[in-house]
Amino acid sequence: MIKQILQYIKYPKRIMMIICALVAIYSIVSIHFINHFYFGSTINRVDVSGKTAQEAEEEILSKMDTYSVELEERYGAKEEIKGADINLRYDLGDKIKELKSKQIPFAWILSFLGEKNYTITDSVSYNEDLLKKSFNNLSCITGSSVVAPKNSELEYKDDGYIINKEIYGNKINKDALYEHLIKAVVSGEKKINLESINCYENPKYISTSKEVLDAKNILDKYASSKITYSFGEDNEVIDGSIIHNWLKVDQDYFVSIDEKKVYDYMDKISNTHNTSGKTRDFKTSLGTITKVSGGNYGWVIDTSQEAKELIKDIEKGENIEKEPIYKQVALSHDSNDIGNTYVEINMNIQHLWYYKNGILVIEGDVVTGNASRGSPTPTGVYRLNYKQKDATLKGENYSSSVSFWMPFYGNVGIHDASWRSEFGGNIYKANGSHGCVNAPYYLAKVLFNNIEEGTPIVCY
Repeated sequence: MIKQILQYIKYPKRIMMIICALVAIYSIVSIHFINHFYFGSTINRVDVSGKTAQEAEEEILSKMDTYSVELEERYGAKEEIKGADINLRYDLGDKIKELKSKQIPFAWILSFLGEKNYTITDSVSYNEDLLKKSFNNLSCITGSSVVAPKNSELEYKDDGYIINKEIYGNKINKDALYEHLIKAVVSGEKKINLESINCYENPKYISTSKEVLDAKNILDKYASSKITYSFGEDNEVIDGSIIHNWLKVDQDYFVSIDEKKVYDYMDKISNTHNTSGKTRDFKTSLGTITKVSGGNYGWVIDTSQEAKELIKDIEKGENIEKEPIYKQVALSHDSNDIGNTYVEINMNIQHLWYYKNGILVIEGDVVTGNASRGSPTPTGVYRLNYKQKDATLKGENYSSSVSFWMPFYGNVGIHDASWRSEFGGNIYKANGSHGCVNAPYYLAKVLFNNIEEGTPIVCY
């Protein structure tokens, strides 16, 4: 076979005939493309291959009558906007002929190397109001099924925090879609995949975002804290079940502790365990139980300072047992925080007792404040502020020197009263003090030598 071909092409006349035939065929086809579009030519996505300018225009205009653009939405939903609904028109003029003139007839063979896609935009018109109306009537814009995106959420459970996955929803970025819709209508595009053109509003943070994971780690650390406050035999435990209510995560997953909630909780603990000024059931030296209210003695938690320390402990993820910071302390955390070392003053019988470690050290009659003159000795449980030898007590219209001065409430205190020869009875009703507890010298001396600063003084 090969031998026969070689023999055939040896003849020059035959070769020339083949070449002439090919040139003739190419020329005939080239003449055809003087008035016809190349193969693979499209105008505004309408196939005009092999058509004349007139035929191409007719084809484009015929497609316009049935034109619609389909919106492929998330979760399989589809909607369309029809050209007829927006009064879509083409004013092509000589645009088709101008495009045809750009194709060189004798270069038609190059059309097989790729498609020739043309877009005419300045010849397309539509009613903008009708387009906006059709756009706003789309279910993906105003429908009841539109779901807004939602970032991942961090939720506290018994064993720590979990990440609830984000919600993508199907809410549209209206401006982005409308802009693309105009381009589609003008260019004759028939389908718009909303996902591929990024027209959806998506969550800013998802379950795998670094910000979310970092926030979870911090929250888990804080919630793992366990701070046990000790109040004698009683405890207050602050752990994740309480702490998680104080933790805040902002829109950018910055974790913080709500200081106000911590302070409020510390106030709650203080209200439970502070004893200063509260009513106490006190067993008197006479064996009776009396209620004593008021005074400044007792436990007082420094809520402000302790709240700050608590926040620091949580931030460190501490697991500790501690006592809170106190502004003022008492002698015992028992229900009777007075303990067994105290001064007892019964103003009804004008008598004082001093017990140390449960043992009576001394007792004796006294004279308390004169209620009829508006200067009664205050009732309540107080604490000895300090003690001083050889003090001068001054007030309105008086100045008195005493050997033993033991104040427990402002300028009110226990002291010797050398100007008195009698104590007890009803002296206080007519000739009582300015509010202090007047004691015989021997009683004041023994008390002074044994009492310590902070000792409870019970007045009733």
